[in-house]
Amino acid sequence: MSFGTIFRIAFRELMKNNLRAGLTILGVVIGIAAVTTMVSIGQSATQLVQGQIQNLGSNVIIIFPEGRRRGGVRGGRADAPSLTSSDSEAIHTECASVLAASPIVGTGGRLIHQNQNWTPRDMQGVGSSYLVVRNWTIQHGGFFTDGDIQSAEKVCVVGYTIVAKLFQTENPIGKTIRIGKLPVRIIGVLEKKGADMVGTDLDDIVLLPYTTVRKRINGSSFDSVHAIMASARSSLLIGDADHEIRQLLYERHGIAPGERADFSVQNTTEISQVLGIITGTLTILLSSIAGISLLVGGVGIMNIMLVSVTERTREIGIRMAVGARARDIRRQFLVESIMLSSIGGLIGLCLGTTMSVLGTLLINYLSSGSDWPIVISIPAAIVGMLFAAAVGMVFGLYPAYRASSLDPIEALRYE
Repeated sequence: MSFGTIFRIAFRELMKNNLRAGLTILGVVIGIAAVTTMVSIGQSATQLVQGQIQNLGSNVIIIFPEGRRRGGVRGGRADAPSLTSSDSEAIHTECASVLAASPIVGTGGRLIHQNQNWTPRDMQGVGSSYLVVRNWTIQHGGFFTDGDIQSAEKVCVVGYTIVAKLFQTENPIGKTIRIGKLPVRIIGVLEKKGADMVGTDLDDIVLLPYTTVRKRINGSSFDSVHAIMASARSSLLIGDADHEIRQLLYERHGIAPGERADFSVQNTTEISQVLGIITGTLTILLSSIAGISLLVGGVGIMNIMLVSVTERTREIGIRMAVGARARDIRRQFLVESIMLSSIGGLIGLCLGTTMSVLGTLLINYLSSGSDWPIVISIPAAIVGMLFAAAVGMVFGLYPAYRASSLDPIEALRYE
């Protein structure tokens, strides 16, 4: 019997009981739809995380001050020799794999302009290389210079949210705002970045020379900084840059081999890898749970095929009597089982694709400001379809074997 004939007979038999066939493949439909949705949303989350890492900057390495052990007791950050702006300068000039470095001095305060006021989410004192490190550009105006930093000039650069809150449609360049009682002049507006994955507004930011923040706002005469951000020359050199920075700071801070460092170094590659492991693990876990539906669907297919064998016992006996071989009977029932699961897989794939798109849109709607990308996982779709066909084949083997092993005479007598 040719495969064309087998497929025609299989399709005809399925159409005889289309409601039963529809209910049988429901488990496969749900399983494939769930797997496709989970994998697509998981990949969307992965792309979102990678995009947020890129928002942090280009090949960024962040150095934080840490406490040191003294006599077996670990001191806090206040007890540790702080990172300094000279450390940042040394990293920039002495580490061959480092493109740029900037000290970070955090602060806060209310911005006031005429009758408008606003408290920004982020206010930092930074160096002149900060935009290079963050891979950020100026949309309007300019950035402060090394001269502005040396003289602690009262200038700042703001994000789009600050412009919208204090100036609306007015051009802010050259305007003066007050941070508490300190008047500062706006010399630039940053390129718009939008929100991060949790909806935090990245444009709600004010940047000032770190010396201005340290002396005029925080009132400190020390050279300590809260962190240093550096950028490797390329993604391939992040490991080299990390090593060079550690060795340089060990030497500058007089840290002996085996002694606990008074700083910690993190880079975006490590952060990206950790987040990738988390999202990947969750995707696999959720997909595995969804895959149970496929097994349930397979059991349903096997059950209905066994019922079909019983219902068609006399038909099987007639076919064997007119010359059908046992392998023809096996193929017939195996093809019917695979067709059931494949049709379910195709419907589930279409449903899963639709659900992944609608799910991503719903996440973006509920998470104000977030921008999850819509991802349709082609590999997941292909694997899902192959797995659906495999489920039909595996769970159809026993019914097919049982049908082909019937005794023709006993089958003809069956009523």
